[in-house]
Amino acid sequence: MILSRLLLADFRNIAEADLSFSSGMNVLYGQNAQGKTNVLEAVMVCATGRSHRTRLDSQLVQFEKREAHIRAFVDRRQRIDKIDVHIKKEEKKGVAVNGVSVRRSGELFGTLHTVLFSPEDLQLMKQGPAERRRFLDLELCQLSRVYYHNLQQYYKVLKQRNRLLKSMQKQRNLKATLDVWDEQLEQYASQVIRSRSSFTETLSAIAHGLHDGITDGREELVIQYRPNCGAEELRKKWKQNLEKDILYGNTSHGPHKDDLLFLVNGNDVKLYGSQGQQRTAALSAKLAEITLIQQEAREKPILLLDDVLSELDDQRQQDLVETIHGVQTILTCTGVEGPVEPFAARARIFHVKQGKILLEKRENVSF
Repeated sequence: MILSRLLLADFRNIAEADLSFSSGMNVLYGQNAQGKTNVLEAVMVCATGRSHRTRLDSQLVQFEKREAHIRAFVDRRQRIDKIDVHIKKEEKKGVAVNGVSVRRSGELFGTLHTVLFSPEDLQLMKQGPAERRRFLDLELCQLSRVYYHNLQQYYKVLKQRNRLLKSMQKQRNLKATLDVWDEQLEQYASQVIRSRSSFTETLSAIAHGLHDGITDGREELVIQYRPNCGAEELRKKWKQNLEKDILYGNTSHGPHKDDLLFLVNGNDVKLYGSQGQQRTAALSAKLAEITLIQQEAREKPILLLDDVLSELDDQRQQDLVETIHGVQTILTCTGVEGPVEPFAARARIFHVKQGKILLEKRENVSF
């Protein structure tokens, strides 16, 4: 899978751009706030149907413009898929694949597989459970439309249950209708829990091997799925905590409270690991995503590196280089010297300034 071409119109600060990417390394460089990350964001919108930076589509449209367009061409060797995204400030965005309208994001997943790696990802251990759940869900949704459906339905039913709990604060007779929502919520929650458990087990096995190589065998990484509640205990927990849930108008147990645990040599790296150990564990987890997607989808994903090299030391940079060999990569940075130089030597280079993107150099050797 190769993202061969990306066209942008009035997207963020980019009035117009037509980018042809190398199948290997591509570097977008320029000062901060010039539009580099906007290019990666556009790719993510094509892959997942939404931005990873905002929930408001209106923010994706250039200031004083009413709509924006993204068009991506994905080369799958035997065919080329075209993704069209039409974003309007005052209406729901339109998405089409090969001219066929896509009504739900779940129908888009799998057309363009991506792995995004940003400085924030290196803080995965320090952030809250919500970010680690997001880490899980983003890749699972790309790999499984069934998972996406179950997750969407779970949150839809959860919202209805929470609304009912709030109503029960004044209308206790509504309690009789709770079982209907609990039955549906349990059904979708069980599917989500099973999928997350299986995914984490596979991810941990891959990350374990990568981490062993990065640390020369000095550290052992294990990633554990920590469900807030087992699938078989959901109904029991909901009944036990019903009065509390009514008081707060919120469901206290379920996959929306899940977390991931990262263990290095048996210790929780969030609590007992050094900053270097936390970053290495995060790097191993992100690199494992590449291998996992390749195994599950039988296609290599597009790797998006958003100004992440400056956050890694020399050894981790080298480990990254070795792991992503043969993977199409789009990298953003402020300059092509320093840690970026080994990448830039074989890259197609674009200079980004005030929303304008200029191709400076075509790669001499594929990365």
